[in-house]
Amino acid sequence: VQLQASGGGLMQAGGSLRLSCVASGRTFSRYGMGWFRQAPGKEREFVAAIKWSGGSTLYADSVKGRFTISRDNAKNTVYLQMNSLKPEDTAVYYCAASQRVGIALRSDEYSTWGQGTQVTVSS
Repeated sequence: VQLQASGGGLMQAGGSLRLSCVASGRTFSRYGMGWFRQAPGKEREFVAAIKWSGGSTLYADSVKGRFTISRDNAKNTVYLQMNSLKPEDTAVYYCAASQRVGIALRSDEYSTWGQGTQVTVSS
């Protein structure tokens, strides 16, 4: 599977953005999907993940209640709806695919990565 992320941009604090990640290949529905982010000078960190079936999700504490991950297997797409954005959400956001049976939250559990999309939140 190959991944293409989009939807990033510049937003004021308190605003919303929706990121999309489109996967190529017929086996998208077999993969767990995740979003990670990396801010300048910081390590890549887990943001959210969703099981292959869409039935289970997991969020980092820093985004819980503000971000929502979802997927549409018919469209080979995973989304990250980001509300109430904060300047500390500024980062490059990456989508990734995992073959782990359960929800994966470590980056080494993901085998395929998209190219990243920049999200900048101004105060």
